[in-house]
Amino acid sequence: MDEASAAGSKQRRRRVGIIGFGQLGQYLYEEVCKQPGYEVVFIWNRSIEKMKDLVSEHLILRDLNDCSSRHPDLIVEVAHPSISAEYGMEFLKFADFMIGSPTALADATVYKSLLGAAQSEHGLYVPAGAFWGGQDIQKMANQGTLKGLTVTMKKHPSAFKLVGPLEEKLKTVLDKPLTLFKGPVRELCPLAPNNVNTMACAAIAAHNLGFDGVIGCLIADPNLESHVVEIEVVGPGQKGNNFSVKTVRNNPASAGAVTGKQTYGSFSSSLFGAVGKGKGVHLC
Repeated sequence: MDEASAAGSKQRRRRVGIIGFGQLGQYLYEEVCKQPGYEVVFIWNRSIEKMKDLVSEHLILRDLNDCSSRHPDLIVEVAHPSISAEYGMEFLKFADFMIGSPTALADATVYKSLLGAAQSEHGLYVPAGAFWGGQDIQKMANQGTLKGLTVTMKKHPSAFKLVGPLEEKLKTVLDKPLTLFKGPVRELCPLAPNNVNTMACAAIAAHNLGFDGVIGCLIADPNLESHVVEIEVVGPGQKGNNFSVKTVRNNPASAGAVTGKQTYGSFSSSLFGAVGKGKGVHLC
């Protein structure tokens, strides 16, 4: 095979490493295996036992420090925000990185480090997930016309995995909706790292407002059988007569599910869209 053919072959088969093998990680593994232009080169999970009998032994990666030896083109994290904080900079030295837990970027130090690492050869990709209209909001941010952004997420109490004061407040939910938090997304992310990735994605898209300017509202509603995401955008205009857009996304979800059913499909689309954009931070 000549050099041109070899290069074409490599381009046709994009090598993917998956970090995290919960329901979403398993779904992405199956979807990548269906695509002839892609191959999985490793899977890492905190519990190796969870992977046995589900994936081939040779795909199991036991130490994340060894992932470069598998020569991935794209590393996909769907495990926990701590992965990006600890390994994200290293990943970006040899591969594109899709961060499935963008709440990690609410930490200004982590965000600055990963942004810097993504300025060389490889890109940092942020999946849109349940964040509807992200590219339009990003365009407004680029133009400086985005004046306000509020993201409200409503879920059944069993769908939340919270820490600190929000965990205690969640215990007080009875038979009516309860607002658990409303304020800057930066403050919310460490209290609900598994639940508000949509809000983190919003803060990245709305970069002129950022994690401090984008407002997040978290509501526990025991009557819900879905995940509801409301996005309110405020643009230019005079007081009381501004450009505005409001969208409501209703995503069916089983009791206790952290991720809604339609978000799985969105994640796989993001994975296959995380290619060819070069250095920098990209919504996908």
